[in-house]
Amino acid sequence: MSGLLMGITLLFPLKLLGTEQPAPQTQQSDVLDAIDAPRNYLSGQITSFANDIDRFFGGDRHYQESNQSVVQLDLSRVTGYGGDRKFNLAARVNLRLPATEGRLHLLLETDPEKNITPEPTQGSTLLNNEITRPGSYALAARYVKELEEAWHFSIDWGLKFPLPVSPFVRARGSYSVPLGDVWRMKTAESVYWFNTIGVGETTQLDLERFLSGPVLFRATSTATWLNDKQNFDLRQDLSVYRTVSERTALLYQASAVGVSNPQYELTEYILSMLYRYRLHRDWMFFEFSPQLHFPKTENFRSSPTLSMRLEMLFDESK
Repeated sequence: MSGLLMGITLLFPLKLLGTEQPAPQTQQSDVLDAIDAPRNYLSGQITSFANDIDRFFGGDRHYQESNQSVVQLDLSRVTGYGGDRKFNLAARVNLRLPATEGRLHLLLETDPEKNITPEPTQGSTLLNNEITRPGSYALAARYVKELEEAWHFSIDWGLKFPLPVSPFVRARGSYSVPLGDVWRMKTAESVYWFNTIGVGETTQLDLERFLSGPVLFRATSTATWLNDKQNFDLRQDLSVYRTVSERTALLYQASAVGVSNPQYELTEYILSMLYRYRLHRDWMFFEFSPQLHFPKTENFRSSPTLSMRLEMLFDESK
């Protein structure tokens, strides 16, 4: 019997029974790594291009999630349906405090209630007019936390002027994840309290992908709830962003707006195009946006609007 065991040992060395068995797993791991590499590259490309688009358009996403200092000064005018034919000045300043490793920011804003919801269309006067008191200003401190380049969380404590001074609180969290090779999903949740509008929350879901070349498609679903109104303001945007050159970009958008109370119903359709041009260096922009509104109050007849804006946008990347 001992001779038989010795023969088996010589014919089948121990290394065949031990160290070489995991080899198929190693090969399988190599195959998965080869698949992950192009997927991660494409996901990174989508994220990078989407961030560049938001930065060029000076959008709310860039202002809220950039860990750099951002200054936005806007002079805008809206004529036609929903417009007041006046020039409106607005400003937002998000100053990163370097001594805190970017975790603390100082905010200066005009009309802070306007910033509780993302701006689906630049220059749009919808959704926010009812809850914004013109001529108000805010000073706030923001704490920012980022995790694994996918999670972003911030909370603001602030005071709103003029007298009498009133406090407000805002908190926002977002998470982005790739879906397959060409899609990315991003969710954002905001909760806030203002003495003028009470408690509220906004939920946003973005689905975006490359179409071809420098073209990005984004579907944005937004729901805003205010305790004082006991109602959801709903909005669906289908947007196509196209970079024409280093100085020019276009946005095409179709939108549907609705409410939940007293019943779920559509209140307006919007078709719009936005042309944005970099006038000077990397910080001065001009844009105009012709829009067609189809409000229920007008029996969904077309009501044209033209929005124009001159913007100065400063951040550390420009």
